[in-house]
Amino acid sequence: MYKPQKGEESVGERYDVAVIGTGPAGLSAAITLKIRNKSILLFGSKNLSEKVGKAHEINNYLGLPAIKGEDLANRFAEHLKQMEIDITEDAITSVYAMGEYYTVQTRTNEMYEATAVILATGVDFGKPYPGEEQFLGRGVSYCATCDAPLYKKKRVAIIGFSPKEEAEAEFMAEVAAEVYYIPVYKEPVSLGNQIQVVRDVPVSIEGEKKAERLLLKERELAVDGIFILRESVSPSRLVPGLSVEENHVAVNRRMETNLKGCFACGDIVGPPYQYIKSAGEGNVAALAAVSYLDQKKKEQKEKADQ
Repeated sequence: MYKPQKGEESVGERYDVAVIGTGPAGLSAAITLKIRNKSILLFGSKNLSEKVGKAHEINNYLGLPAIKGEDLANRFAEHLKQMEIDITEDAITSVYAMGEYYTVQTRTNEMYEATAVILATGVDFGKPYPGEEQFLGRGVSYCATCDAPLYKKKRVAIIGFSPKEEAEAEFMAEVAAEVYYIPVYKEPVSLGNQIQVVRDVPVSIEGEKKAERLLLKERELAVDGIFILRESVSPSRLVPGLSVEENHVAVNRRMETNLKGCFACGDIVGPPYQYIKSAGEGNVAALAAVSYLDQKKKEQKEKADQ
């Protein structure tokens, strides 16, 4: 995977805060930041929080007794519309700390910059396959369109967790010599003849210095690269250097992580997995981010005046 280096030239406009996630935590953070006149990028789905939308009835959201999940999601959408907050629908594959700012890389290989980052991605990233973390960056990737040039005329396997990942398989087929597509879902697969669809269960990834084999329940695939396309990426793999405890991001009461300028909130920081708890944490994370930005601005002014 491509990793930006400190000192590289800026890729464009730098936002104050990048908020990753459109559940109650991420939306709450975005709204608070907008009220505080901060420039923000909100990454997620415009189909706001499917988990909320599918809830039959929510009884502990203050001021909204016995509200249906779909109605609450509609309230969220209306609030965003009134605040003129847009959502960027592009999956995040990596977040890199660059010293004074963060670089956010998306699955479409777009690069964004923000002085601070708020992680609110939830916990739907699943358990990693054996060998997945070991070979990350050495044959294992989470973005086919980002790393496709590295596998020109080579053999690759793509593990797709939803039908929308089929587009990445089609793109990879234009570059690679051979593409195996392993769908981890039951819906029909619609792909060109140049892609081999393998209905089997991924078990582990093996190799020596790099990933070389994808072991399935019924067979083994010898490949040069393996792409795992989940809905979201585990925080420890999303942000290098991020402190994680029991698969949740470690934070203090201000939702600060161990990385300066990086905050986390909602289900990603641990139970209880409650909508109202997540919304409250999103507010705290946003206010902490505002304080961080204001402190940085003060330090820059003092340095300039010296």
